[in-house]
Amino acid sequence: MGFADYSIAEIAEDYKLTLESVFKLCDRLGIAYQDAETKLALEDAKAVIMASEAQNSKTSSKNP
Repeated sequence: MGFADYSIAEIAEDYKLTLESVFKLCDRLGIAYQDAETKLALEDAKAVIMASEAQNSKTSSKNP
């Protein structure tokens, strides 16, 4: 599994998420981490990003 040079903190910043929400997504997806500076595997980073986008689209469709 390749590692992206992309930490949890960077994902939160780039996608305008809180660290807590990224931690919750990691927990829900079964992705291990130690702290906000943890570098994620490429597949894990993509999974977190896709899950956050899916969550955001559900939220925005409920709030027109």
